[in-house]
Amino acid sequence: MSKSPITTNPDWLHNAHAGEMLWLEFMEPLGMTAADLAAAIGLSVERVQTVIDGDRPMDGELDLRLARYFRMSEGFFLGLQIDYELLEAKRALNGELDRIVPRAA
Repeated sequence: MSKSPITTNPDWLHNAHAGEMLWLEFMEPLGMTAADLAAAIGLSVERVQTVIDGDRPMDGELDLRLARYFRMSEGFFLGLQIDYELLEAKRALNGELDRIVPRAA
């Protein structure tokens, strides 16, 4: 057995969109449909479904509605979206960041 630590490159991991997390962690366990959630938070089914499908980003208004409904902290769902976007941007840069030399203090 090797004693070397196992490292996982974050670029290899699945990057879950905020809508996917909304579905997997909140809606699916409660047996909720997009129509159920949309009705509960006062939005159209299409708007909710496009976020769940990852075709539209989470925005501030939706975050506030979801935070109120699920009794979460405001900004929780936006944080998931930001994490998703940062990893996607890092992947798109494809190592280009490594060529930037940090400015000395």
